[in-house]
Amino acid sequence: MTAVLRARALGKKYQRRWALTDCTLEIPPGHVTGLVGPNGAGKSTLLNLAAGMLTPTTGTIEVCGGRPGSGPAQLAKVGFVAQDTPIYAGLTVSDHLRLGAQLNPSWDDALARRRIERLGLDPHQRAGKLSGGQRAQLALTVGLAKRPELLILDEPVAALDPLARREVLQDLMEAVAEHGLSVILSSHLVADLERVCDHLIVLVAAQVAITGEIDELLATHHRLVGPRRDVATLPADQHVISASHTDRQTTLIIHTEAPILDPAWTVSTVGLEDLVLAYMGRAAGAGSGRRRALEVLR
Repeated sequence: MTAVLRARALGKKYQRRWALTDCTLEIPPGHVTGLVGPNGAGKSTLLNLAAGMLTPTTGTIEVCGGRPGSGPAQLAKVGFVAQDTPIYAGLTVSDHLRLGAQLNPSWDDALARRRIERLGLDPHQRAGKLSGGQRAQLALTVGLAKRPELLILDEPVAALDPLARREVLQDLMEAVAEHGLSVILSSHLVADLERVCDHLIVLVAAQVAITGEIDELLATHHRLVGPRRDVATLPADQHVISASHTDRQTTLIIHTEAPILDPAWTVSTVGLEDLVLAYMGRAAGAGSGRRRALEVLR
Protein backbone atom coordinates (compact mmCIF):
# COMPACT_ATOMS: atom_id res chain seq x y z
CA MET A 1 0.00 0.00 0.00
CA THR A 2 1.40 3.39 -1.02
CA ALA A 3 2.20 5.71 1.86
CA VAL A 4 0.31 8.99 1.96
CA LEU A 5 3.56 10.62 3.13
CA ARG A 6 7.08 9.24 2.89
CA ALA A 7 10.18 11.15 4.01
CA ARG A 8 13.79 10.00 3.78
CA ALA A 9 16.59 11.89 5.57
CA LEU A 10 14.49 15.02 5.15
CA GLY A 11 15.98 18.27 6.40
CA LYS A 12 15.25 21.99 6.22
CA LYS A 13 17.74 24.72 7.11
CA TYR A 14 17.04 28.42 7.63
CA GLN A 15 20.35 30.27 7.31
CA ARG A 16 22.45 28.61 10.06
CA ARG A 17 19.60 26.90 11.93
CA TRP A 18 18.22 23.46 11.11
CA ALA A 19 14.46 23.41 11.66
CA LEU A 20 14.25 19.74 10.68
CA THR A 21 17.03 17.15 10.40
CA ASP A 22 17.29 13.54 9.25
CA CYS A 23 13.51 13.07 9.25
CA THR A 24 12.62 9.58 8.07
CA LEU A 25 9.03 8.40 8.42
CA GLU A 26 6.13 6.83 6.58
CA ILE A 27 2.42 7.44 7.10
CA PRO A 28 0.00 4.84 5.70
CA PRO A 29 -3.19 6.11 4.04
CA GLY A 30 -6.54 6.26 5.81
CA HIS A 31 -5.15 7.40 9.16
CA VAL A 32 -5.61 10.48 11.28
CA THR A 33 -2.03 11.21 12.31
CA GLY A 34 -1.27 13.38 15.31
CA LEU A 35 1.87 15.49 15.09
CA VAL A 36 3.08 16.72 18.47
CA GLY A 37 6.18 18.33 19.93
CA PRO A 38 7.35 21.45 21.75
CA ASN A 39 7.58 24.87 20.15
CA GLY A 40 10.41 24.99 17.63
CA ALA A 41 10.49 21.21 17.19
CA GLY A 42 9.89 21.44 13.42
CA LYS A 43 6.17 20.61 13.21
CA SER A 44 5.14 23.53 11.01
CA THR A 45 8.24 23.08 8.88
CA LEU A 46 7.36 19.43 8.21
CA LEU A 47 3.77 20.32 7.34
CA ASN A 48 4.84 23.16 5.04
CA LEU A 49 7.24 20.79 3.28
CA ALA A 50 4.40 18.28 2.86
CA ALA A 51 2.12 20.96 1.44
CA GLY A 52 4.75 22.18 -1.03
CA MET A 53 5.08 25.58 0.66
CA LEU A 54 8.77 24.88 1.34
CA THR A 55 11.44 22.87 -0.47
CA PRO A 56 13.83 20.51 1.35
CA THR A 57 17.45 21.40 2.05
CA THR A 58 18.36 17.72 2.28
CA GLY A 59 16.61 14.41 1.67
CA THR A 60 13.30 13.73 -0.04
CA ILE A 61 9.59 13.89 0.69
CA GLU A 62 6.77 12.27 -1.27
CA VAL A 63 3.08 13.00 -0.65
CA CYS A 64 0.21 11.09 -2.27
CA GLY A 65 2.66 9.55 -4.71
CA GLY A 66 4.26 12.78 -5.92
CA ARG A 67 6.57 15.64 -5.06
CA PRO A 68 4.77 18.32 -3.04
CA GLY A 69 3.85 21.41 -5.03
CA SER A 70 5.06 19.92 -8.33
CA GLY A 71 2.03 20.94 -10.36
CA PRO A 72 -1.75 21.44 -10.43
CA ALA A 73 -2.53 17.71 -10.21
CA GLN A 74 -0.33 17.31 -7.15
CA LEU A 75 -1.66 20.46 -5.48
CA ALA A 76 -5.21 19.15 -5.90
CA LYS A 77 -4.37 16.09 -3.78
CA VAL A 78 -3.51 18.06 -0.65
CA GLY A 79 -5.63 20.37 1.48
CA PHE A 80 -3.77 22.63 3.90
CA VAL A 81 -5.14 24.73 6.76
CA ALA A 82 -2.28 26.75 8.22
CA GLN A 83 -1.75 27.63 11.87
CA ASP A 84 -3.67 30.92 11.78
CA THR A 85 -6.75 29.29 10.13
CA PRO A 86 -6.34 31.53 7.08
CA ILE A 87 -9.41 33.30 5.79
CA TYR A 88 -9.86 36.57 3.94
CA ALA A 89 -11.37 39.01 6.43
CA GLY A 90 -12.95 41.20 3.75
CA LEU A 91 -14.65 38.36 1.90
CA THR A 92 -18.00 36.88 2.86
CA VAL A 93 -18.55 33.20 3.61
CA SER A 94 -20.08 32.78 0.13
CA ASP A 95 -17.08 34.55 -1.43
CA HIS A 96 -14.81 31.91 0.13
CA LEU A 97 -16.87 29.13 -1.42
CA ARG A 98 -16.87 30.77 -4.86
CA LEU A 99 -13.10 31.27 -4.63
CA GLY A 100 -12.64 27.66 -3.60
CA ALA A 101 -14.68 26.50 -6.59
CA GLN A 102 -12.57 28.58 -8.98
CA LEU A 103 -9.23 27.39 -7.58
CA ASN A 104 -9.93 23.68 -7.04
CA PRO A 105 -10.92 21.36 -9.90
CA SER A 106 -12.41 18.74 -7.57
CA TRP A 107 -14.38 21.25 -5.50
CA ASP A 108 -17.52 19.77 -3.91
CA ASP A 109 -19.85 22.75 -3.73
CA ALA A 110 -22.74 20.71 -2.33
CA LEU A 111 -20.57 19.52 0.56
CA ALA A 112 -19.39 23.07 1.30
CA ARG A 113 -22.87 24.56 1.30
CA ARG A 114 -24.31 21.73 3.42
CA ARG A 115 -21.61 22.34 6.04
CA ILE A 116 -22.14 26.10 6.02
CA GLU A 117 -25.89 25.61 6.47
CA ARG A 118 -25.49 23.01 9.20
CA LEU A 119 -23.00 25.20 11.07
CA GLY A 120 -25.43 28.13 10.94
CA LEU A 121 -22.97 30.45 9.20
CA ASP A 122 -24.50 33.42 7.41
CA PRO A 123 -23.33 33.22 3.76
CA HIS A 124 -23.38 37.03 3.56
CA GLN A 125 -21.30 37.56 6.72
CA ARG A 126 -17.78 38.87 6.20
CA ALA A 127 -15.23 36.38 7.52
CA GLY A 128 -13.50 39.02 9.62
CA LYS A 129 -16.67 39.34 11.71
CA LEU A 130 -16.87 35.62 12.54
CA SER A 131 -15.86 34.18 15.90
CA GLY A 132 -12.65 32.18 16.22
CA GLY A 133 -14.56 28.90 16.12
CA GLN A 134 -16.55 30.01 13.08
CA ARG A 135 -13.38 31.04 11.24
CA ALA A 136 -11.84 27.64 12.01
CA GLN A 137 -14.98 25.92 10.72
CA LEU A 138 -14.93 28.00 7.54
CA ALA A 139 -11.27 27.17 6.91
CA LEU A 140 -11.99 23.48 7.57
CA THR A 141 -14.96 23.61 5.20
CA VAL A 142 -12.79 24.99 2.41
CA GLY A 143 -10.15 22.33 3.09
CA LEU A 144 -12.70 19.50 3.03
CA ALA A 145 -14.64 20.75 -0.01
CA LYS A 146 -11.43 20.69 -2.00
CA ARG A 147 -11.83 16.87 -1.73
CA PRO A 148 -8.12 16.21 -1.14
CA GLU A 149 -6.53 12.82 -0.58
CA LEU A 150 -4.62 14.30 2.36
CA LEU A 151 -5.80 17.12 4.64
CA ILE A 152 -3.04 18.87 6.61
CA LEU A 153 -4.08 20.87 9.68
CA ASP A 154 -1.47 22.94 11.52
CA GLU A 155 -2.77 23.78 15.02
CA PRO A 156 -6.28 24.44 13.68
CA VAL A 157 -7.94 24.70 17.11
CA ALA A 158 -5.11 26.12 19.23
CA ALA A 159 -6.79 29.47 19.89
CA LEU A 160 -10.29 28.08 20.51
CA ASP A 161 -12.09 27.46 23.78
CA PRO A 162 -12.68 23.81 24.81
CA LEU A 163 -16.26 23.67 23.48
CA ALA A 164 -15.31 25.15 20.11
CA ARG A 165 -12.33 22.74 19.88
CA ARG A 166 -14.60 19.79 20.55
CA GLU A 167 -17.06 20.90 17.86
CA VAL A 168 -14.33 21.38 15.24
CA LEU A 169 -12.71 18.02 16.02
CA GLN A 170 -16.07 16.25 15.99
CA ASP A 171 -16.81 17.72 12.56
CA LEU A 172 -13.37 16.63 11.38
CA MET A 173 -13.96 13.03 12.50
CA GLU A 174 -17.35 12.92 10.81
CA ALA A 175 -15.77 14.15 7.58
CA VAL A 176 -13.00 11.55 7.82
CA ALA A 177 -15.54 8.78 8.33
CA GLU A 178 -17.73 10.00 5.47
CA HIS A 179 -15.06 10.72 2.88
CA GLY A 180 -12.21 8.37 3.89
CA LEU A 181 -9.46 10.94 3.58
CA SER A 182 -6.11 10.91 5.39
CA VAL A 183 -5.36 13.66 7.91
CA ILE A 184 -2.23 15.02 9.58
CA LEU A 185 -3.18 17.11 12.61
CA SER A 186 -0.62 19.16 14.52
CA SER A 187 -1.47 20.09 18.10
CA HIS A 188 0.08 20.84 21.49
CA LEU A 189 -3.02 19.36 23.15
CA VAL A 190 -2.50 15.64 23.60
CA ALA A 191 -6.09 15.19 24.80
CA ASP A 192 -7.31 16.42 21.40
CA LEU A 193 -5.01 14.01 19.59
CA GLU A 194 -6.12 11.13 21.80
CA ARG A 195 -9.73 11.87 20.89
CA VAL A 196 -9.30 11.77 17.12
CA CYS A 197 -5.95 10.22 16.09
CA ASP A 198 -4.90 6.62 15.48
CA HIS A 199 -1.33 7.33 14.34
CA LEU A 200 1.37 9.45 16.01
CA ILE A 201 4.53 11.40 15.22
CA VAL A 202 6.52 13.05 18.03
CA LEU A 203 9.05 15.67 16.92
CA VAL A 204 11.63 17.02 19.36
CA ALA A 205 14.69 19.18 18.66
CA ALA A 206 14.05 19.03 14.88
CA GLN A 207 14.07 15.21 14.80
CA VAL A 208 11.56 12.36 14.90
CA ALA A 209 11.52 10.94 18.43
CA ILE A 210 8.91 8.25 17.74
CA THR A 211 6.26 7.38 15.16
CA GLY A 212 3.73 4.59 14.77
CA GLU A 213 0.13 3.48 15.30
CA ILE A 214 -1.07 4.65 18.70
CA ASP A 215 -2.58 1.31 19.80
CA GLU A 216 0.67 -0.47 19.03
CA LEU A 217 2.77 2.16 20.78
CA LEU A 218 0.65 1.99 23.92
CA ALA A 219 0.72 -1.82 23.91
CA THR A 220 4.53 -1.93 23.83
CA HIS A 221 5.26 0.74 26.45
CA HIS A 222 4.96 0.12 30.19
CA ARG A 223 5.54 1.87 33.50
CA LEU A 224 7.68 -0.11 35.95
CA VAL A 225 7.85 0.75 39.64
CA GLY A 226 10.11 -1.15 42.03
CA PRO A 227 13.09 -1.05 44.37
CA ARG A 228 15.82 1.34 43.31
CA ARG A 229 18.16 -0.22 40.78
CA ASP A 230 20.62 0.59 38.03
CA VAL A 231 18.81 0.63 34.68
CA ALA A 232 21.89 -0.92 33.09
CA THR A 233 20.88 -4.22 34.74
CA LEU A 234 17.63 -4.46 32.75
CA PRO A 235 17.26 -7.11 30.03
CA ALA A 236 18.55 -6.00 26.64
CA ASP A 237 15.05 -6.01 25.11
CA GLN A 238 13.75 -3.46 27.64
CA HIS A 239 14.60 -0.01 26.29
CA VAL A 240 14.39 2.76 28.88
CA ILE A 241 12.56 5.86 27.66
CA SER A 242 12.49 7.73 30.98
CA ALA A 243 13.75 7.01 34.49
CA SER A 244 13.31 8.64 37.88
CA HIS A 245 14.68 7.56 41.25
CA THR A 246 14.14 8.20 44.94
CA ASP A 247 16.35 6.80 47.71
CA ARG A 248 14.40 3.52 47.63
CA GLN A 249 12.37 3.44 44.43
CA THR A 250 12.88 3.48 40.68
CA THR A 251 10.15 4.42 38.19
CA LEU A 252 10.70 3.69 34.52
CA ILE A 253 8.86 3.97 31.23
CA ILE A 254 10.20 1.29 28.92
CA HIS A 255 9.59 0.00 25.42
CA THR A 256 9.52 -3.75 24.90
CA GLU A 257 7.59 -6.32 22.92
CA ALA A 258 8.48 -9.13 25.35
CA PRO A 259 6.68 -9.98 28.59
CA ILE A 260 8.08 -8.46 31.79
CA LEU A 261 8.94 -11.38 34.06
CA ASP A 262 10.82 -9.74 36.93
CA PRO A 263 8.50 -10.00 39.99
CA ALA A 264 10.23 -7.00 41.63
CA TRP A 265 8.44 -4.66 39.24
CA THR A 266 4.89 -3.40 39.51
CA VAL A 267 3.84 -3.06 35.87
CA SER A 268 1.15 -0.67 34.63
CA THR A 269 0.00 0.78 31.34
CA VAL A 270 1.14 4.12 29.96
CA GLY A 271 -1.30 6.75 28.69
CA LEU A 272 -0.70 8.72 25.52
CA GLU A 273 0.21 11.92 27.35
CA ASP A 274 2.79 10.15 29.53
CA LEU A 275 4.20 8.43 26.44
CA VAL A 276 4.55 11.71 24.57
CA LEU A 277 6.11 13.51 27.53
CA ALA A 278 8.57 10.67 28.11
CA TYR A 279 9.85 10.83 24.53
CA MET A 280 9.91 14.62 24.54
CA GLY A 281 12.00 14.61 27.71
CA ARG A 282 14.30 11.89 26.42
CA ALA A 283 14.90 13.49 23.04
CA ALA A 284 15.29 16.97 24.51
CA GLY A 285 17.96 15.68 26.87
CA ALA A 286 19.76 13.92 24.05
CA GLY A 287 19.55 17.07 21.92
CA SER A 288 21.11 19.13 24.71
CA GLY A 289 23.89 16.58 24.96
CA ARG A 290 24.55 16.77 21.22
CA ARG A 291 24.67 20.56 21.34
CA ARG A 292 27.11 20.54 24.26
CA ALA A 293 29.31 18.05 22.43
CA LEU A 294 29.36 20.23 19.32
CA GLU A 295 30.24 23.28 21.39
CA VAL A 296 33.20 21.37 22.90
CA LEU A 297 34.34 20.25 19.44
CA ARG A 298 34.23 23.84 18.16
